[in-house]
Amino acid sequence: MVRKRIPTFFYPIAAFALTILVGTLLLKQGFSHPGKSLGWIDALFTATSATCVTGLAVVDTGSFFSRTGQSVILGLIQIGGLGLMTYTSLVLYLWKRRIAFDDREAVSQTLLHNPRFSLGIFLKRVVLACIILEASGAVILYALDPQGFSPYSAVFHSVSAFCNAGFSLYSDSLTKWSGNWGVNAIFMVLIVAGGLGFIVLLELLERLTGTPLRGSKSLLGIQNKISWHSCIVLRMSFWLIAGGALAILLGEFLLRPENTQYALGDELLSSLFQSVTCRTAGFNTMDIGGMANVSLLVMIFLMFVGGAPGSCAGGIKVTTLRAALAFAGSRLKGRKQSVITNYALDEGSVNSALTLIFFAGCIVVAATLILCISETGAVPHDQTRGQFLELLFEAVSAFGTVGLSTGITPELTTTGKLTLTVLMFVGRLGPIIFLQVLQDLHRHEKFLWSEKRLAIG
Repeated sequence: MVRKRIPTFFYPIAAFALTILVGTLLLKQGFSHPGKSLGWIDALFTATSATCVTGLAVVDTGSFFSRTGQSVILGLIQIGGLGLMTYTSLVLYLWKRRIAFDDREAVSQTLLHNPRFSLGIFLKRVVLACIILEASGAVILYALDPQGFSPYSAVFHSVSAFCNAGFSLYSDSLTKWSGNWGVNAIFMVLIVAGGLGFIVLLELLERLTGTPLRGSKSLLGIQNKISWHSCIVLRMSFWLIAGGALAILLGEFLLRPENTQYALGDELLSSLFQSVTCRTAGFNTMDIGGMANVSLLVMIFLMFVGGAPGSCAGGIKVTTLRAALAFAGSRLKGRKQSVITNYALDEGSVNSALTLIFFAGCIVVAATLILCISETGAVPHDQTRGQFLELLFEAVSAFGTVGLSTGITPELTTTGKLTLTVLMFVGRLGPIIFLQVLQDLHRHEKFLWSEKRLAIG
């Protein structure tokens, strides 16, 4: 009897689904919200949002849940941020048990997209670096504002920021600190660090500390200089954050006379923070529901792109966007290869990037259509003005596991909440699983089809 091999991508799906199920059961219990009632749909939505590090909420986290319920959410955020495969493989390694090839392949696909690396050493470095960053962030937040951030609150927000979750214990998120450069800086550093990807983070930490975090041997196959992958991630991240900040500054302050009472420094800080948090973090220092359409559209684009591969962030990833831009640029120039900083992308990478963008767009469009049906039904357009943009914003926020909301999430119907729940799950695991499935479906045909010219445009 031939034993069928379980596909690699099944493991993260099963692990995340089981975590969400356990989280739902714990959040449904009375000790998570004494004296209050939480329906199964809302418990499932919250558990999915925490595990998929999204941050969308149907109830106020700080006032509705008890300390126990908040701790459950915090645990789900930490597990979802670093990934269950990371923790499972690390525990197996520390127990000196042999890690199966499928587990090793799944971790390499999720974290590095590189199957040749020292798994045990790498995972220990990753977890250690994350704990140090989260602990440092919590200590600094408490030191900056002991009244605003109690020790527990500081830990909760530090973990939520690094994991790009966006859950806050305050109903207005971080708006009370909108002009505080110190607090904003800590959150932005944690968000960006969590969204760069583990491979980039370890390289940067090695450079900053001068400590060989990769061990005596080249753990990731990288020489003394920053790798090509990391250079692309850092450059794309910089331009997206800078461009987003300028667009939000234009839309919210320069083109809106009613906001001219703010100091230039506060305007720059608020715009920069909102651009950074669109990397799938979900915190906000501005009222999202009161922002201009141009700002919301820019934020939708930033949320759709997200962070870097192998990070806590969601979205299609900055490397996918860079590959698509390289492809478009090469075609405009009549060049056969897609070139990025003196290196040409292989055909598989280009095809994967374009296909991922196409299917991600289709998923968002389909989800928005379902939300339009469930939330507005057959109501005429003149009675639902503005809701389409809000529903699109919510759909992209869920798919990109961002958590930013214009304020309509708690008012959604059961169908709408379930739609966003599925979207968060797909958004968190979809790109990884999609690329794996695409790889498995590839067929190398031994013939060429006859070609015909099709009228375009």
